Amino acid sequence: MYSASIVLFKNDYNEVRDLIKDLLSFQKDKLRIFLIDNSPTDQLKILVNNAEENIEYIHNPLNPGFGAAHNVALKKALDYNSPYHFVVNPDVSFGGDVIGPMISHMNEDQDIGMMMPQILNTDGTVQNLPKLLPSPFSVLMRKLKWPDFIYSKFINNYELRFVPRDLIYSAPILSGCFTLLRMSAVKEIGTYDDKFFMYFEDWDLSRRMHQKYKTLYFPAVSVTHGYESGANKSKKLFKIFINSAITYFNKWGWFYDKERRAVNREALKQFK
Repeated sequence: MYSASIVLFKNDYNEVRDLIKDLLSFQKDKLRIFLIDNSPTDQLKILVNNAEENIEYIHNPLNPGFGAAHNVALKKALDYNSPYHFVVNPDVSFGGDVIGPMISHMNEDQDIGMMMPQILNTDGTVQNLPKLLPSPFSVLMRKLKWPDFIYSKFINNYELRFVPRDLIYSAPILSGCFTLLRMSAVKEIGTYDDKFFMYFEDWDLSRRMHQKYKTLYFPAVSVTHGYESGANKSKKLFKIFINSAITYFNKWGWFYDKERRAVNREALKQFK
């Protein structure tokens, strides 16, 4: 049996209910879902009332953060000997079977440790989420988006926007909004780093995974993600974003990061 985790925090009941329905529509007998609820109250426990036995609700009111909450589920997945685990944001939806094709593709290539599907906005446009390893300049430019003549060239390369939309390839950074993990690889490289409360925890995990396995972008299937960009709208979230950025670059290197240059150079070689 495979597993999946959804971290909740004061989410809309109907949105999460519909996501659970999507997840179980095509893999009902093969998927165990862990709902890790970081909300102050357990009101969302109603999601599992009269639900299938393969849905487990865990109230986590101390709210240790996104990655730390998913780690609760990852440890349970390891206990259940789940070979594959999906990390899923509550604001994701999809209509067809996404899980089956992703697992099938990962089964065919034992070198894949992590993969994500194509992620769409609610209007059907593609979110540019696979990336090269970031530098402090990368993070700054994505926020400033100026001057135009520098930003346009930078973002086209950094977010791999020049790559054909239907190409399957290995990117050193994958988004955590919908991610498939090979659990044997997670055993080897570790789970999310609890030092990241929110933001950059998926980049950090991708980077560690990419050191030993393929981290694959798989646009053969797609999901819709309600991208909010909260750090651009909330002072509180922006502060968390800055703290996470500092944590990331303290860990991996600010302006001197020999591995970053080598990994990005190797990633770009795929498209020549």
